[in-house]
Amino acid sequence: MSSSFGTIFKVTTFGESHCPAVGAVIDGCPPNLQLDENDIQVQLDRRRPGQSELTTKRDEADQVAILSGTERGLTLGTPIALRVENRDQRPGDYKEMADVPRPSHADFTYQAKYGIRASSGGGRSSARETIGRVAAGAIAEKFLLEQYGVEIIAWVSSVGTVDAPDPDLTTINRSLVDASDVRCPDQTAAEQLRREIIAARDADDSIGGVVTCLCRNVPAGLGEPIFDKLEAQLAHAMLSIPASKGFEIGSGFAGTRMRGSEHNDPFVWKDGRLGTSRNFSGGIQGGISNGEDILFRIAFKPAATIGQAQKTADFAGNETEFKARGRHDPCILPRAVPVVESMAALVLADMALIQASRNATSRR
Repeated sequence: MSSSFGTIFKVTTFGESHCPAVGAVIDGCPPNLQLDENDIQVQLDRRRPGQSELTTKRDEADQVAILSGTERGLTLGTPIALRVENRDQRPGDYKEMADVPRPSHADFTYQAKYGIRASSGGGRSSARETIGRVAAGAIAEKFLLEQYGVEIIAWVSSVGTVDAPDPDLTTINRSLVDASDVRCPDQTAAEQLRREIIAARDADDSIGGVVTCLCRNVPAGLGEPIFDKLEAQLAHAMLSIPASKGFEIGSGFAGTRMRGSEHNDPFVWKDGRLGTSRNFSGGIQGGISNGEDILFRIAFKPAATIGQAQKTADFAGNETEFKARGRHDPCILPRAVPVVESMAALVLADMALIQASRNATSRR
């Protein structure tokens, strides 16, 4: 199983949905970064369950503890271990899963791959695993902001068939995003998206949508062609998030409907540097950041676990009916926003450290 991500800023997550704790170990975080639990807790609070009527009712505070890697509030350059306890465990809610794989969940595929699985809550395939990503990503984000001024903001841009209008990318911030529990910065659209989620919840169903992410002030030169291009690493990170099903950057699939003369981003001199007059490239050209805003979108499917009875088959192939009793989100998008931001931070921090090591070597 691959539970590690990154080259220099390397993160390994651990834990299952209903084990005593989940968390992460970070290797490669630079020393002398001011860090305490409060720096991490902010993002965990945005990810945690039970924060609104749009999320699962699982009651978890998700309080993080730093176990190693810091002293007197500063990172030491040694591995940072982070731990979050699972307090509201109800493995008994999943006893039916011992014999019946949930439709479109990972129960069958984990069993096929390993010959064994955590039958309560999906184990490592549960969204609970993303706690370690968010905790580690909060540290990466702090490093990026302090060293490079990088800002990362994600928001819910659609739910089901309802699209929110594009926000002003020069003013969008997390306060605007968090003004609604659906995490959409447009308040009129947020209410429409909210109604879609509540309708799915009331029908014991689930619904998917799209999260958009903006990365500001990313320095030019990040990315490792050919196979570790920046957009390839971002796609890798985003498609590793539970329930993600699609990734596009810049113009994305809409760019296929344009001609080159319309799609190309002309260079101009602005803000004391060479930049582009538009940004269909999404801030990346040739797999390397060009200094413009990085903008990408991630498609999330409806959550697989729903409250409706579904006709399916058990592991022996016998027809049966399955109705989930565990707690689940009718729409994962509001809680996916900090996960997307965290994975973007992990990619950018790793790429920034790789580039810094290259620059240091070239100066010798």
